[in-house]
Amino acid sequence: MDARASALAEHLLLIERELRVQGWWQEEAPSAEALASPEPFCVDTLAFEQWLQWIFLPRMKVLLETDAALPSVSGIQAMAEMVYQQQPRVARRLLELLGEFDRLITRTP
Repeated sequence: MDARASALAEHLLLIERELRVQGWWQEEAPSAEALASPEPFCVDTLAFEQWLQWIFLPRMKVLLETDAALPSVSGIQAMAEMVYQQQPRVARRLLELLGEFDRLITRTP
């Protein structure tokens, strides 16, 4: 695993940790139907933090573990800012972590 992939893997763990710290981590997965939403970020079936836990984190981990091509851009911080615009203080650390993820993913290897 190269340095960029290692940094991304470490960052995914930090995002997971913050979801747990905030109490947004769930032990039980949403229904298969909810996870299969065709909408971006599953906005019609999942809360943003559910999407992070059940779709984003697992998909990114698989990409890193299989040494697959990583996305060249990420706008996840912008989405999170929209979701948490009414509670920016609560989500401050998560927003910072997602912003750093965006920066890491756009760096060329």
